[in-house]
Amino acid sequence: MSDSASLSTGTEPEPIKAIPLRHPGRWIAAVVVVVLFGLFAYGAATNPAYGWGTYGRYLFDSRIGEGVWNTLQLTVYSMIAAILLGVLLAVMRLSPNPVLRSAAWIYLWIFRGTPVYVQLVFWGLIPSIYKNVALGIPFTVQFAEFDLQAIYNAFWFAVIGLALNEAAYMAEIVRAGINSVGEGQMEASVALGMSWPQTMRRTVLPQAMRVIIPPTGNEVISMLKTTSLVVAVPFTGEVYGRARDISGANFEPIPLLLVAATWYLVITSILMVGQFYLERYYSKGASRQLTGRQLRALADAQAVDARTHDNKGI
Repeated sequence: MSDSASLSTGTEPEPIKAIPLRHPGRWIAAVVVVVLFGLFAYGAATNPAYGWGTYGRYLFDSRIGEGVWNTLQLTVYSMIAAILLGVLLAVMRLSPNPVLRSAAWIYLWIFRGTPVYVQLVFWGLIPSIYKNVALGIPFTVQFAEFDLQAIYNAFWFAVIGLALNEAAYMAEIVRAGINSVGEGQMEASVALGMSWPQTMRRTVLPQAMRVIIPPTGNEVISMLKTTSLVVAVPFTGEVYGRARDISGANFEPIPLLLVAATWYLVITSILMVGQFYLERYYSKGASRQLTGRQLRALADAQAVDARTHDNKGI
């Protein structure tokens, strides 16, 4: 039955039989990728240079485990300090006070414009630059004096160096998240009688988190890997430093590098899972993707509605 005949009789046309397109190129590409991966895996498994026996012996070594724990502590402490300082810097960047804006901009310019490794080397040399730190009124009275060489702790100086560098990036992330919320949202909250803290907590931050969380998750993962640079402080207690120390004793750097890489990969994978659930939590209501059944129900409802309108027209 033709379409014109179907329209004249008021019956539905015959459904179109859709034939899916074939994509042989996809299968060929998939086979090539699988073959190449299999060849690489076989070559790595049979190559004695990788030292898989040494790899298995040190993968769960107590020294490596302690290094993993120190790496997690460096990541957590540095990120907490970086987030707090980043929020402060973001507020300063958004402040109408030109002095605060300029100070925040200079901070971001310095810490984003110099390599983190150079900054960590500098923090390792702080006790040599400032041997004593005095607190008090300049040129008059000193209330307390600290000997940095006596209280020097490589771990905490590494945390300070990582946090100050990361705060510059977190400030821009937080600022972008706050700016993504329309001014009308804040005006509406104020019109409803909310105070500024209530507006930030109930209106601005929940919406800004959708923009802040994804890049923050990436920054946490990046921070985890950046901890391998704290050897510049120098602090060798994290997982890469421990693996390097062990390889310096047994002269097998390749399997120890694989051990460190494995632990970085495991921790990163766990962080990625956590980031996924956080993003899904804060994206509630932002977008909604219909399932196949919902799409079919919506199409059926639209078809019924169209036939109802046609019948009313007749």
